[in-house]
Amino acid sequence: MKQFADFRRGIGRAALALALVAAAAPMAHAQSGGGDAGHPNILIIYPDDVGWSNVSVYGNGVMGYTTPNIDRLAREGAMFTEHYSQPSSTAGRALLITGQYPIRSGMTSVGLPGSPLGLKAGSPTLAELLKEQGYATGQFGKNRLGDSKSSLPTVHGFDEFYGNLYHLNAEETPEQRDYPKDAAFKTRYGPRGVLHSWATGTDDQTVDPRFGKVGKQKIQDTGALTIERMKNIDQNFIDASLDFVKRAKDSGKPWFVWLNPSRMHPASYRPEPISGAGCHHVRRHLRIGHDRA
Repeated sequence: MKQFADFRRGIGRAALALALVAAAAPMAHAQSGGGDAGHPNILIIYPDDVGWSNVSVYGNGVMGYTTPNIDRLAREGAMFTEHYSQPSSTAGRALLITGQYPIRSGMTSVGLPGSPLGLKAGSPTLAELLKEQGYATGQFGKNRLGDSKSSLPTVHGFDEFYGNLYHLNAEETPEQRDYPKDAAFKTRYGPRGVLHSWATGTDDQTVDPRFGKVGKQKIQDTGALTIERMKNIDQNFIDASLDFVKRAKDSGKPWFVWLNPSRMHPASYRPEPISGAGCHHVRRHLRIGHDRA
């Protein structure tokens, strides 16, 4: 496919370089099996709703707290002083994984549950490129690239996906008092649960009236991302990532993991109380929590 070939020539090396810059050293070093000089293990951590100044290496203290561990990664790697992007959840993620501007991929807005917006079948991805090079590919955490079956990561180059499909406050709406009680509304517009899916070689022809054909993947719905579940969901995503890395290491394969924590997007919930924290203090605690993780 010419589109994919153009992607390889024009963006493949740049995307791989970006992934290497974003690699988190502690996890990559501690579980480094499978990679080599030609096929390094790659970890991209893509936390949600993190602004320029939320990381103290860029904010220079204006937020009133520091993120020393993240700062160390930046100073030991590379720092960027300029950027050109559409700073929204769907567009930014689509740009990273496809190497295409949102106007080309069509991922220009943030699709809510029931929206037809989603990653198209012909869109190239970094995961596809790396999979061809022998990588085990896993995506964990928030996806936000469409809730139809044809948009899921496991039909776009990822061997495994475990995560949610929307921003947090879209996931908690069914628990709000003013959420429509009409069952037909929830069937048509309710958020999907946290999915666990795997790429397969079998083309499953089963068609869901809302989410479409299954295709070459196996999909398990693990249940709704409730407010209670949100308190520990990021740790669940981290644990799933570590398990994937261990299995890749045991198989002797280099690995590519794209980890997408749900925090700091509102509304974020934590298992422990944050006494007396106002709106801005909550974000401060969440950012420090990212750094400690």
